[in-house]
Amino acid sequence: MTAPVYLHKPAVVCALGETTDQVADALFNSAQKQLTFTDAFSPDHTLPLGVIDAELPALTGNAASRNNRLLLKALEQLQASVDALLDSYPSHRIGVVLGTSTSGIGDAEKAFDEEQPDGLPDWYHYSMQEIGAPAQFLARHLGLSGPATTISTACSSSAKALASARRLLQTGVCDAVICGGVDTLCRLTVNGFDALDSVSKAICNPMSQNRDGINIGEAVSLFVMSHDAGPVRLSGVGESSDAHHISAPHPEGIGARNAIETALADAGLAPDRIGYINLHGTATPQNDSMESRAVAGLFTGPLPCSSTKPLTGHTLGAAGALEAAFCWLTLVSDGRLPPHWWDGQTDEQLPELALVQPGDSLPQAPLHVLSNSFAFGGNNIALILSAAE
Repeated sequence: MTAPVYLHKPAVVCALGETTDQVADALFNSAQKQLTFTDAFSPDHTLPLGVIDAELPALTGNAASRNNRLLLKALEQLQASVDALLDSYPSHRIGVVLGTSTSGIGDAEKAFDEEQPDGLPDWYHYSMQEIGAPAQFLARHLGLSGPATTISTACSSSAKALASARRLLQTGVCDAVICGGVDTLCRLTVNGFDALDSVSKAICNPMSQNRDGINIGEAVSLFVMSHDAGPVRLSGVGESSDAHHISAPHPEGIGARNAIETALADAGLAPDRIGYINLHGTATPQNDSMESRAVAGLFTGPLPCSSTKPLTGHTLGAAGALEAAFCWLTLVSDGRLPPHWWDGQTDEQLPELALVQPGDSLPQAPLHVLSNSFAFGGNNIALILSAAE
């Protein structure tokens, strides 16, 4: 039997706040946070976006992308933990695995806007937008020489980063891994999803009969993962690739269900042991339809579920790690659950789910929670986080 793998307190920056404690307070205690209505990324076309307005650390040189500056902002919260890692393990035994879908694309867009006849501005370097840049930057910044990889599988990226980090620990390649995800807003993603008719002009409305698309957001969520005991274990991982369509999920949720079943088997849990599900819940017609079918087909009874994307926007490559952080916070809470913000208009075509209403709570924190992440191309992953025994 492999040794347990623990997730220590995450560092989170998103539309809900610039520290994990601020995010937890907004997640559990506050009325719905309004996303920012702006046309900054879609000129003359105002959309609600999960914008981070925190002041970010300064960077210079080829690494000075907004994505990397956001990583540094999160690292401020983890610095003591990282220093302890460096005191405990040699640098080649500490890995970095991150998920992203944008890297520094937003900086490239800014550079193109500033382009002159003699070329792009001096501050810009093409390496800013390389997909592998986030993990390489963080490893260099911390002086680490262990594996440093960036995973980019669209909306499953950072959930897969956590799965990859666990494998590095289980196979003995690393003693600790800094893992998670980071994505920043850019015109490419905002307008790209809009071109697919997948973006809502209002706050997204998951599972409603009136749902009409996603809101895009930006976020960073970082964990220290190790065999050192902590309050939460990454107890189960399930991955699948149904390859049903380049962008649409399988309508019956076959790949999603397979990922969830695999995660349950990996954790050694029956479905009735799960106490809460963080839904992928994008508020697109097809995602919510297939996910509700996958969940209802596996779980019986009033199992609390919610989508947190109306609070943060869909943070794409960072979403899996961000929502794993919400699950982490749920496991260490006093029974409070992330609410499901929507208009309450049930879609009679969908199986009924026990959607968490604002103020709902359990008598005590759940012992096991599930987080779903589904991406283009039928790239699916389910994570199970469990309270430490």
